[in-house]
Amino acid sequence: MKKNLFKLSACALAGAALAACCGTGASGPQHVSHEALASGFVTPPDSIQTSVYWYWISNNISKEGVIKDLESMKKAGINRAFIGNIGQDDVPYGNVKMLSEEWWDILHAALKKATELDIEIGIFNSPGWSQSGGPWVKADQAMRYLASSETRAKGPQKFNAKLVQPTDSFQDVRVIAYPVPKDDQLTLNASNGTITSTPKVADLTKITDGDQKSGIAIPKGGEITIDLKANAPFTARSLTVKPTEHPLGAQGELQVKEGDNYRTLSKFDINRTNTALNVGFDQFAPVVVSIPATTGTDFRVIIKGANAGSGLAEVALAAAPRVERFSEKTLAKMHPTPLPYWKDYQWPVQPAVEDAALMVDPAKVQDISQYLAADGTLTWDVPEGEWVILRMGMTPTGTTNSPAAPEATGYETDKMSREHIASHFDAHMGEILRRIPAEDRKTFKVVVQDSYETGGQNFTDGMIEEFKTRYGYDPTPYLPVYNGIVVGSEEASDRFLWDVRRMIADKVAYDYVGGLRDVSHQHGLHTWLENYGHWGFPGEFLMYGGQSDEIAGEFWSEGSLGDIENRAASSCGHIYGKRRVWAESFTSGGPAFGRYPYQMKQRGDRFFTEGINSSLLHVYIHQPFEDREPGLDAWFGNEFNRKNTWFSQMDVFTGYLKRCNFMLQRGDYVADVAYFIGEDAPKMTGICTPELPAGYSFDYINGEVLLQRASVEDGRIVLPSGMKYRLLVLPQLETMRPEILQKIKELLQAGACVIGPAPKYSPSLSDYPAADRKVQALASELWGDQTESVRTIGKGRLFMPATSLQPVLEALNVKPDMRVNSGTPVLFIHRATDEGDIYFISNQSETPVDINPSFRVAGKLPELWNPLTAEIRLLPEFTCADGVTTVPVRLEGFESSFIIFRKKGTPAKTTARNYPVKEVLATVSSPWQVDFEKGKRGPEEAVTFPALQDWTESTDPSIRYFSGKAIYTNRITLDELPQKALYLDLGKVMVMAKVKINGQYVGGVWTTPYRLPVGDFLRKGENLIEVEVVNNWRNRLIGDASLPEKERGTWTNVNPWNADSPLQSSGLIGPVEIQAYSYE
Repeated sequence: MKKNLFKLSACALAGAALAACCGTGASGPQHVSHEALASGFVTPPDSIQTSVYWYWISNNISKEGVIKDLESMKKAGINRAFIGNIGQDDVPYGNVKMLSEEWWDILHAALKKATELDIEIGIFNSPGWSQSGGPWVKADQAMRYLASSETRAKGPQKFNAKLVQPTDSFQDVRVIAYPVPKDDQLTLNASNGTITSTPKVADLTKITDGDQKSGIAIPKGGEITIDLKANAPFTARSLTVKPTEHPLGAQGELQVKEGDNYRTLSKFDINRTNTALNVGFDQFAPVVVSIPATTGTDFRVIIKGANAGSGLAEVALAAAPRVERFSEKTLAKMHPTPLPYWKDYQWPVQPAVEDAALMVDPAKVQDISQYLAADGTLTWDVPEGEWVILRMGMTPTGTTNSPAAPEATGYETDKMSREHIASHFDAHMGEILRRIPAEDRKTFKVVVQDSYETGGQNFTDGMIEEFKTRYGYDPTPYLPVYNGIVVGSEEASDRFLWDVRRMIADKVAYDYVGGLRDVSHQHGLHTWLENYGHWGFPGEFLMYGGQSDEIAGEFWSEGSLGDIENRAASSCGHIYGKRRVWAESFTSGGPAFGRYPYQMKQRGDRFFTEGINSSLLHVYIHQPFEDREPGLDAWFGNEFNRKNTWFSQMDVFTGYLKRCNFMLQRGDYVADVAYFIGEDAPKMTGICTPELPAGYSFDYINGEVLLQRASVEDGRIVLPSGMKYRLLVLPQLETMRPEILQKIKELLQAGACVIGPAPKYSPSLSDYPAADRKVQALASELWGDQTESVRTIGKGRLFMPATSLQPVLEALNVKPDMRVNSGTPVLFIHRATDEGDIYFISNQSETPVDINPSFRVAGKLPELWNPLTAEIRLLPEFTCADGVTTVPVRLEGFESSFIIFRKKGTPAKTTARNYPVKEVLATVSSPWQVDFEKGKRGPEEAVTFPALQDWTESTDPSIRYFSGKAIYTNRITLDELPQKALYLDLGKVMVMAKVKINGQYVGGVWTTPYRLPVGDFLRKGENLIEVEVVNNWRNRLIGDASLPEKERGTWTNVNPWNADSPLQSSGLIGPVEIQAYSYE
């Protein structure tokens, strides 16, 4: 290439220099020499892995197929594959049952071939993609919850009877007894009042009879008003709405009549629309609302917006207080959609109960477990008075590993027990290690945990003893709270459940994720985890991911999945020191055989700017049938497999991903702000309040990292991972445990800057009420009377709550890291190395943009590194002022570039432009010869195209419906080759192309601009141009749909296309030009 435009060869630089930039250490910016960075960019080293989920679907596998799959991966640049044995009921099951001898033989062949090809293998931690279970898991090793049966006894008497066992599979934990609280079972019902409804419903009294198995159907239209009229003034403190065993989604309202009008006491959502076990083991859990004591004779419950077929089993307006939303707070019922946001597991403070006699006194709860015989008989001297006896124990939640073949399905393993996780590992991974000889599985290194989708559990072995150690108080008296019974007070009950949920989250992180990591290490393996969960995630996403060796996010080809998962992963990686942050990339829910890499680029680049720097493709479905095309598929994922028409050019796409991954793994992520997520659990994401101003970057941070890893240097909060934050933002919460607040005080005194509200009390029952007093004293010391907008605390500054962070950042003299005009659809990420700064910028619009970004860099020359073509060139046109460098940049639609600052320099006078106007040296307008791939039912002989045209516009059905590969050939004569940067621009290609000039491979194109540097390949005189174009399977499937089934040459189990579906543009569209650019 010509001056200041060069494409480096990997062999042009010393291998030692390259190795220097490929380390995975976590502390401080990496030392990356100029030469090594450029060399690794042009030819990424093997340490830059492109991974794929490799699904073996519904027992459809073959030895020949797995070998060919692996060989195709190697050619495509995929050097890591995670085997998932997936069962899909909508995919007909094959004959090779999982765990059969034939299955073991095929797995052995796959691991041996992967070893030969040096493709690293991971295997999912269980059959199915979620999560850790199988037929080897026993009931007493499974995820369990605390269940109970209730018996009432009046003393004094000698009680001797069998207590009801709540479930068939049951492990006793405790038998407790407590005096019956005042008005414990008093509700407004037909015995003390009148129940009517509008519209009228037959058998209405069923909703107040205490029988949860009977009920009423909600009338058509989804609305019903239920009037409860008491015979005498009735004081209500809680409302329980129990749906019938049918999904119910509605809005509820409780009112009381005062004079001639009704006053609203509570508005509430009833969301029991998702009854799957993985969002709650109590599928039709009651909705409980707590209200201040309200006395009246006329109460009204209004239900609106109910779905068809739904019903009400119980509507209990009670004199007794109950723990509001106790089903949600005990994880018996969890968030019903895939994306629980920051506030979704937070609840308002409940109203205080004025009469202690209405609640259980924890001091009067008796542990009578010692009097229970093995057969369930309780022999106990009942003290005077009425007593409630609870037989409490663990029972399986019922969740299973899924989706898996029937023979490979069983209980999900307890996520709070290292012992049971180790047993599960031995039964599954251990068997693989025992059966497959070590020399044939050298590249099997990874134990895979996909996104958590198996719901909550709320108890485990030894939990009471560990709870005492952790929190300093005995949970036994508070166990009735699991049933919604108020113990001590509404506040104490809520605090107890907060402690339970926090303990569950901690144990899921350390005993499940950490336990699996530790047992994996014992066998020379390591763990890979998606650190979030779409269905019933009980953990705290940062701590959860922090215990895995590798972590990952996820994004789909469209939609909202990805909006929170990738930031969850990248923040976890940054604060826990994980150099690589993966993403399960380009997932989809259809349409099958419709997408191609151009359509994936925008989303992929977006999540690179959110911190993803390692790409795992979703999905390579194993192809067991050599005589079927396009072959086996599923309702999910894009077709990253060897049967897909464009997979032969996948190396062009993976080359782009590898360059981006290589660059984004260098150095350290630059972020100015850390948003503390608070201490509540479950938690799947943080929140940016106040909103982060444009031009800055952030991470989420948790309490554990603040406590154990955070220190202060030069006014910044620093972590061992190398991360540095100028500002810590506290969440909009009134709660904080005193140890966290004490650490924030220490950080402030050492020079940190913090903004946020003063906490008022601890969320925990531990050390209550002393912990509250500590929080209040610390808050008073730090925030004072909050009349000042900012307070100096030691060397640091504490800013009072504000609606915007911009004034705070300005006060700290923190300029935007990259500034562009408001509304510009350009995203960025910045990584810093000892040698310079790496900015990745992405145009998220299909429209080209001309921008003037200002970078927070001074004294260095900007360079453009093109990840599509591996070109590196100077950008001569720039200005510097006040520590900021402004560089004119042009990005084509969806184009992304690296702007690199590594060499010292200042602006110089120049007439050169960063993006000079193109000069068209020649337009290839002569007829093209097109050879269509044999065996794909295209034209048998070469076809001459007088002018370029879309295949779908051809009158020849063999072209119009062609799916596969076609080679375009043409010749062009160049009288002169100017001393400029020369390019072949193909105009537009559908959907990918590879180019040869004069018999030499030039490169490939798959996105705008469809342009390749060709200065090293063109010569004076005649030049032979060959363009190999591939399209999608879609058009052939559409064409075949109009043929009799016997004449169709295609077969797939998932085909959304029919004869009337629109065809997809295909072929070399053009125009094709030889272009020259006068770069400086």
